[in-house]
Amino acid sequence: MARAKKVAAKRAAEREGRRGDRTVATNRRARHDYDVIETIEAGIVLQGSEVKSLRDGKAQLADAYARVDDGELWLFGVHIPPWQFATGFGGHDPSRKRKLLVHRDEIDELMGRTQQQSLTLVPLSLYFKDGKAKVQLALARGRKLYDKRQAILSREAERESARALRNAQRWGVHG
Repeated sequence: MARAKKVAAKRAAEREGRRGDRTVATNRRARHDYDVIETIEAGIVLQGSEVKSLRDGKAQLADAYARVDDGELWLFGVHIPPWQFATGFGGHDPSRKRKLLVHRDEIDELMGRTQQQSLTLVPLSLYFKDGKAKVQLALARGRKLYDKRQAILSREAERESARALRNAQRWGVHG
């Protein structure tokens, strides 16, 4: 009996470890191509095989975007490959549009801001929070080529100054 309790406790601990927040996919290109103004967390409606595939860590956000259609928020271009054990009826279309779950007032605000200010909704990351799949959306403005160059130059200058400061502190060099 004692061994069974130990095994059950070990399985419960493993389950708790898996239930924590875990990032499945990130869109690193988004922060390079867009100026992020605001971020929003949204739930995502998925089929069973999609959840299993996400738990395996398989998803791509490369060309993804979100849009308000008919008063609902939809996510386009996210590729979630079919789960390896889901065949036939249990499978799903890897690139289908997926509904996002946010409050009505947030949808209305996003619709107004994207239409009036020429902003776009870009997913930054896809992750699990308390066992539920979530997507972090960014309300962003597209960067022009010279803006990208300027951002790279400022980031490199900041890195260089931090490196110089760190070396000065390490070696006691003044001046």
